Amino acid sequence: MVHKNQRVGIFIDIQNLYHSSKHLYSARVNYRELIKELLAGRQLIRAIGYVVKSETALGESSFFEALTKTGIELRIKDLQIFPGGLKKADWDVGMAVDAIRMANFLDVVILVTGDGDYVPLVEYLKWGSGRGVEVAAFGRSTSAKLKEAADSFIDLEKIPRVILKK
Repeated sequence: MVHKNQRVGIFIDIQNLYHSSKHLYSARVNYRELIKELLAGRQLIRAIGYVVKSETALGESSFFEALTKTGIELRIKDLQIFPGGLKKADWDVGMAVDAIRMANFLDVVILVTGDGDYVPLVEYLKWGSGRGVEVAAFGRSTSAKLKEAADSFIDLEKIPRVILKK
């Protein structure tokens, strides 16, 4: 149930969203519109985006700057490259810790990701912290278990102006 006096925290898996919009729609996400739609008139406490910095990506710093201008606080991590060439870049634990740490100051936690690894976090926030949990992502690339676990699922492909064609 959406009430205008709800305190909302938005946690955005930028890598997940970026790659899903690029591969599914050959498009990019309008983050300003995304936050406005997710808030639905409620009070934003914090919007945090989780990104991985690579050494070679051109235009990455201007992309990060644009995210910051939309009011998203960025958490930036360097891409890890292991001997043998394996690359690792995920924020699962960091995003989960931030959501748990902030839960006492929020009524609703919105996770913007389709990654099924977040199911235990959703369950903890709902049952362990008594918070409302909404998940927003592209329906076609979202874990069915994550959709089920959340109080509500917001399919980004059904929100006009969130997907910007290239």
